[in-house]
Amino acid sequence: MAHAAPNKANETPATAPSRRSVTAKDLPLHCPTPDMSAWDSHPRVFLPIQETGEARCPYCGTLYTLKQIK
Repeated sequence: MAHAAPNKANETPATAPSRRSVTAKDLPLHCPTPDMSAWDSHPRVFLPIQETGEARCPYCGTLYTLKQIK
């Protein structure tokens, strides 16, 4: 008999490379972010995104883009 996996629809695996948009309210930016699951995450690293508007996590490869709110 197969067991269903727990529903973790609201969690993003920290090791899944992706693209994510962030806003000024997310600063200072760090990866993994609070909405990423903790069970498979890497050490927290702060990312300098303010100067260029983009930053890539050296652990998981997620590319963060700073979204300008008008």
